[in-house]
Amino acid sequence: MKLGFIGTGALASAIVTGLKSVADNDVSVLLSPRNEAIAADLASRFADVRIAADNQAVLDACDTIMLAVRPQIAHDVLPSLRFHPDHRIISLIATLSREEITSLVSPATHVTKALPMPMVAQRQGPTIIYPPDPDVVAFFAQLGKTIAVADVGEFDALSVATATFATYFKYLDTLHGWLQGHGVADPTARDYVAALFKALAHAPEAAPDADFMHLAQEYATRGGINEQVLRKLTDRKLFETFAESLDGVHRRITAP
Repeated sequence: MKLGFIGTGALASAIVTGLKSVADNDVSVLLSPRNEAIAADLASRFADVRIAADNQAVLDACDTIMLAVRPQIAHDVLPSLRFHPDHRIISLIATLSREEITSLVSPATHVTKALPMPMVAQRQGPTIIYPPDPDVVAFFAQLGKTIAVADVGEFDALSVATATFATYFKYLDTLHGWLQGHGVADPTARDYVAALFKALAHAPEAAPDADFMHLAQEYATRGGINEQVLRKLTDRKLFETFAESLDGVHRRITAP
């Protein structure tokens, strides 16, 4: 595989970093010069990662192309490039449909959508793929768990879940700040919160037959402090508001 990136942002950096941590990896990588700092950092760290003169040079030298440009500029950047019919296209642009991407990269027709997480830099986290493609699945399987789906509606719905990362960290930040406000030193508060939620993240794997509501009820001992916080947030309709925010993201992703 000769892998090229059109767009070199945080996600491209995570993929390359994770890929190059795989033993005996021999995939050559050619980067778009866009975002010079990220491209230069990757090229300085890995011997077989190079920076192309421009985006067209990436296409001319590579057989597999990952599209990692921002959706706001995709319609300006991609039509100006000359794609080849035999290019394998992997789009990382979450808000553009496969049909839109296919129209932008013509005459290339082999188009797959993939949505990896930044954690692939550490070869962790899931990557969703549509439609199922054995080669794309095999590639991302090196970087963590892969979930390939044949239904675009399922892919779009799964994509919405990735809009919750910042909210999750704000949740942790609120707890961290509260602990600091009650006399817990910063390093102790941060270490405790990080370790606590790392342990909680393993609970679904430890109980694979239990749904998430069952786990919530299991941890919310009747009359206990977990039940007290859960009831307070439920009464304030926090979770209804959360679900409504997911609906909004879904409308944005699926808008024609």
